Amino acid sequence: MPCASPGRFVGLHFFNPAPLLPLVEVVSAATTDEDTAATAYATAAAWGKTPVRCTDTPGFIVNRIARPYYAEAFRLHEEGVADPATIDAVLRECGGFAMGPFELTDLIGQDVNEAVTRSVWESFFHDPKFTPSLAQRRLVESGLLGRKSGRGWFRYGDEEDRPLPATAPPAPAPERVTVYGELGPAAELVTLMVEAGIHVEEKDLRFGGDSGAILIGENACLLHADDSYVTSQPDDIGIIHFDLALDYRAATRIALAPEDSARPEAVQAAVGLFQALGKQVSVIADVPGMIVARTVAMLVDLAADAVGKGVASPADIDTAMRLGVNYPLGPLEWGDRLGVDWVCGVLAELHGASPGGRYAPSSLLRRRLGTPEKLLRS
Repeated sequence: MPCASPGRFVGLHFFNPAPLLPLVEVVSAATTDEDTAATAYATAAAWGKTPVRCTDTPGFIVNRIARPYYAEAFRLHEEGVADPATIDAVLRECGGFAMGPFELTDLIGQDVNEAVTRSVWESFFHDPKFTPSLAQRRLVESGLLGRKSGRGWFRYGDEEDRPLPATAPPAPAPERVTVYGELGPAAELVTLMVEAGIHVEEKDLRFGGDSGAILIGENACLLHADDSYVTSQPDDIGIIHFDLALDYRAATRIALAPEDSARPEAVQAAVGLFQALGKQVSVIADVPGMIVARTVAMLVDLAADAVGKGVASPADIDTAMRLGVNYPLGPLEWGDRLGVDWVCGVLAELHGASPGGRYAPSSLLRRRLGTPEKLLRS
């Protein structure tokens, strides 16, 4: 039925449980008058809620931008990179997220979460950035809907037997390491190693790659998740990547991904280093972006895409993602902290391994390449 006064039509999207969660998305249709949207915003604020403004697009803010948090985890599982318990633990204990995507979708309901993903994907004309998960579809078709059915990714109820994340056994700590170049987002590791009693020698030159490296003895070279190659190194040096952390000091777990050529003793040296820093270590298969880095890069990309297309302001997007899904940082703030070049570097490695558009950077990110940090929220 046509609306008699389309200018007075506005959407209010609450978050479950509505009495507790403060966020309200105030959604303006193409015909909504500004006075109507402003009145709805003020009304939600008077109720003690935290309103944000957005346009009427698929998923609004939160359900649009949050898709990679689930999709990348499911894809990692489907590709055999790590099991659900390990992926959840790395995103919680290293990435700083309140819940992992597998336990969170079990709580939401696999049918509900998959339906939202499918709706957004179809509304965006099957854009590959929103492609649903076949593994999640199999759960739904099998009636394994999560907590409400007693089983989803995990078992619940009387038969609850939550698997533990893969955790490496104790390994000896190295006495000394050499740090080549700048470690970028992982610069805090230098201080942590010194505090742990490890002798650190720092050298300005690079160890073959685009960013800094940590060399342990003669057989192990650690690279950050955003630096997926080394142009030249001795044949007996094992390359091991380590994941992005929200805060390397506060993180209690780190993921390591050895390249196929890395010998067991090189992996042991890397494990021992991070254990000496007080971290549990999960060893996963080697894939671009690992777990946390690829997830954060994709969240930043979709948030930047929403800004570029006028869905909402940067401030409202960050507020919505912190309050609506309890992210430790708004994705645009996170992007500013890491830098546009870092985010695009991770996306480029992912796109190179899986071309097709899923990992192609948004137009806003491409325009900001090579510019100083802290531009995504401007």
